[in-house]
Amino acid sequence: MNIPQGNSREEVKMRDQIIKDFYAGWIAEHPEKKMWNDDLQDYILVKYLSITETAEKAARQYGSTLAVMRLSELLAKSKKVAEVPVKKGTKNQRPFLKMYIMQLDNIKMTVGLQKSTGDKVQYCITSM
Repeated sequence: MNIPQGNSREEVKMRDQIIKDFYAGWIAEHPEKKMWNDDLQDYILVKYLSITETAEKAARQYGSTLAVMRLSELLAKSKKVAEVPVKKGTKNQRPFLKMYIMQLDNIKMTVGLQKSTGDKVQYCITSM
């Protein structure tokens, strides 16, 4: 797969589409849309918000786009390094009680604890 490395508007849009296509393939391979995380001792779910938030943020940098390609490994093996409150005024974080900051190598994955269900939902992936 050829991932553009520049920062032009066109290259960011191309990376955005690459990320969305990657998630579509991942969901086809994992129709349950979740993976067990050893550190949290719970499943982390991938939802529509996971895809849109990650595509928006990770497409901005080549390294973050590459990080998304390690989704299965991140879901299963990342370690919780912090718990933080949701950002006030951030609409996409309203459904969550708190956010877990997970890390694997130089990749940060944010996971939200959903208020209504108690589910842990993959929120965003970026390289550090």
